[in-house]
Amino acid sequence: EVQLVESGGGSVQAGGSLRLSCVASEFILSSYCMAWFRQIPGKGREGVATLYSSGYTDYADPVKGRFTISRDNAKNTLYLQMNSLKPDDTAMYYCARRYCTSGAWKIAAQYNHWGQGTQVTVSS
Repeated sequence: EVQLVESGGGSVQAGGSLRLSCVASEFILSSYCMAWFRQIPGKGREGVATLYSSGYTDYADPVKGRFTISRDNAKNTLYLQMNSLKPDDTAMYYCARRYCTSGAWKIAAQYNHWGQGTQVTVSS
């Protein structure tokens, strides 16, 4: 069974850093397009960053220059390094998998597997 398990969330002060991890099981992570999304209560999931199987990366404008998506093929793990955190970054963060032939990466409906999420809270 395909599984994605996130970890690394927590509470930090503004300006701090966190690194989220997403361990993939039963598939080779580097063969798929992966992404991190975030969600706050009452709102839809927002695409934060993507990493294609080719190694191409893209980021949502609010996190450009602060967040970095990467993967460790040996560990079959996806990461999101988050620096210079702001209170607006507070959300539940999810990793997700889609086929690279599907559409725009920021559309949550394009993804067919999701992790359970990890909470990030940034205080001012």
